[in-house]
Amino acid sequence: MEIEEQIRANPIDAVVLLTSVHLEGMARGVVMGEVLTPDGQLALRRWTADGGGFMGIHSAACTEYDWPYYGELLGARFAGHPDFQSGTVLVEDRSHPSMRHLPPRWDWNDEWYDFRSNPRRPGVQVLATIDEAGYEGGGMGADHPLVWCKESGDGRLFYTSLGHADDAYTDPAFRGHLLGGLRWTAG
Repeated sequence: MEIEEQIRANPIDAVVLLTSVHLEGMARGVVMGEVLTPDGQLALRRWTADGGGFMGIHSAACTEYDWPYYGELLGARFAGHPDFQSGTVLVEDRSHPSMRHLPPRWDWNDEWYDFRSNPRRPGVQVLATIDEAGYEGGGMGADHPLVWCKESGDGRLFYTSLGHADDAYTDPAFRGHLLGGLRWTAG
């Protein structure tokens, strides 16, 4: 079933676009490039305009480059990343359900996404950044958001750039991060 058919046909609380890696035993969406048809774009736009939640995970920032609304919804577009490596995630808001179980400085291994623009702006709540001094190849400088959320009308958006490796999805801290983000997104 196409993504847009699922959006139209199922009573749901949130739409999630997940990274394109294979996750054993989990449903996945292939998310890179242009993945929605014009009908799918319309369905997602209506969904979010009507107060539906949208959660993007990792490569959800690498999709729908030709659709300006999606870029506005997500808040930033993927620009590139250095090699997969360890780094320190700096949790900015431990009161958010996706972050409350994490320490203020969380050591993690991932692809550290750089974005074409910084998503930090009025109305956007940055939940975590990365300390670029702690890894090689960062391209955003001292303020490098990794996780953010925003409320838009009655709807909510949550995005995490984390989650490249399959084993991330078996890590209790990361699973708690995703579950908290999903619960917040679904309202």
